[in-house]
Amino acid sequence: MSNGEKTIGIVGLGNMGGAFAKNLVAAGFHVVGFDIDPAARRAARKAGAELAADAVAVARVAPVIITSLPNPAALHATVAQLMAAKLPKRTIVEASTFTLADKLAAEQALTDAGHLALDCPVSGTGAQARVKDLVIYASGDPRAIAKLKPVFLGIGRAVHDLGAYGNGSRMKYVANLLVAIHNVASAEAMVLGIKSGLDPKQIFELVKAGAGNSRIFELRAPMMVADHYTDASMTIKVWQKDLAVIGEHAAQLGCPTPLMSATLPIYAAAMSMGHAAHDTAAVCAVLEDMAGVKRKPGGRQRKSKVAVSARTAAGSR
Repeated sequence: MSNGEKTIGIVGLGNMGGAFAKNLVAAGFHVVGFDIDPAARRAARKAGAELAADAVAVARVAPVIITSLPNPAALHATVAQLMAAKLPKRTIVEASTFTLADKLAAEQALTDAGHLALDCPVSGTGAQARVKDLVIYASGDPRAIAKLKPVFLGIGRAVHDLGAYGNGSRMKYVANLLVAIHNVASAEAMVLGIKSGLDPKQIFELVKAGAGNSRIFELRAPMMVADHYTDASMTIKVWQKDLAVIGEHAAQLGCPTPLMSATLPIYAAAMSMGHAAHDTAAVCAVLEDMAGVKRKPGGRQRKSKVAVSARTAAGSR
């Protein structure tokens, strides 16, 4: 990439976008970013990114702009601003998780304005993004994707060209469906072990070493062990948006998703129990409450009545 192309714009400096900015700076790129949140802007500046006043100011100096946004309204507002600015051709890498309808509307609008849009959602959590442990599902113009490979490898460990624009999102829906299921399955297994009287840390270590392990278990079970969910890499509230996107896509295809559907009440309960801003691993707390499990301060479990009774009975034999 030329020196001019080493300037990368980022609109949206949250969990994902902020990690993109930090890692691209570390990889030698000049990063210009924008976010409406002062804390996100401060973190990006501290990481070495230059800040811009708005999305248009980013696009004026960056030939490539990555958008990592919280909702479709933010995407469409950003696209409208870029259209109105009448800037030279830019490549817009849309990395968020939205419906195909929203993605395709953005692509059409950007194309009409003379820009090139790529659909490139990422697989991984905010915590994984911080250490470049992401897989990028790129889709759209193959030459542009190939040209941007150094950028993609600046934020993740692998990039795959999925073909036509929109296929990146389709692949992301498949991956997120599994994440939804594995997360609740991990919590279910953890709560069964805790209520059986097992130590949460030991449960984590032995499941990780056995056949029942998954990447999601490895990522989320440590929070379940600690019974601490405030350092969120994906909040329950944002995850609700992703679940709705997958559900809409599956419904349009007439494709049953019984296991994902079974997780929805658990995530909804997490919202109603005050975990909206907590990590999705907080579904463990929901299942603990349903199971009547209480923990002592410091994350150690208080033995459930069932476990105590079982041990008492065993001791009297």
